[in-house]
Amino acid sequence: MPRVPEALAAASVVLDYQHFTVVLDTGRRLAAVTGVNIDGARLMQVPRDDRWIFDDRVSEDVQAGPEVYARNDLDRGHLVRRNDPVWGDADVANRANTDTFHFTNAAPQASGFNQSKELWVGLEDHVLEHARVHDLKLSVFTGPVLEEDDPPYRGIRIPLKFWKIAAWNTGEALATTGFVVDQSPLVDVDKLPRVPGAVPPLGPFRTFQVRIADIAELTGLSMPELVDAEHLPRSVTGWRPLESADDILV
Repeated sequence: MPRVPEALAAASVVLDYQHFTVVLDTGRRLAAVTGVNIDGARLMQVPRDDRWIFDDRVSEDVQAGPEVYARNDLDRGHLVRRNDPVWGDADVANRANTDTFHFTNAAPQASGFNQSKELWVGLEDHVLEHARVHDLKLSVFTGPVLEEDDPPYRGIRIPLKFWKIAAWNTGEALATTGFVVDQSPLVDVDKLPRVPGAVPPLGPFRTFQVRIADIAELTGLSMPELVDAEHLPRSVTGWRPLESADDILV
């Protein structure tokens, strides 16, 4: 798992769930990082459970709960995707599915960002399908980029960027590749209703494939093992904009 800086360790809580872990930043009331293990050969389809709940192991005051998402254009975006930990026998898979609906595993995402197959979901589909087709075991790490100047809204600050790292065994060594999705063009907090109101218009989005070292620098998280396993060729520099899954280098 990527690790939070020592200065933030006292405000972080590690929460283990079925096949995944959330490191909660209690100051921001959102996850600093999540990690999930995916067994592509044992993935299951189970009914969706849309009943979001607080995790009773920590105070509700340090979790961004339903009031953040009420009657506005913000989705409760899964950080650990619902389908990723749903593998194993039926009882275990169902428990994993239910576990993903804790508020500790959610972050506010503009609806166009979270729901479109060309955006976040499309990227997640690509990773999951790769594991399924090749019977791979993957670890996927995901989180919001928590910046000081994120716009305040209903007692939290809304992250404008999210990152994801996929890690797998090539048969010879660990390999990793990373992505950043930017929802800042979609989020205008001044147009989001502080109380129930109209839905604001949406704008464009941007998705990038980036080097793991850039994600470490962007987030302040320590992840030297993942940086060292970078799968992108050294000749690839800068942030590569992605228009579709076909643009991903693996």
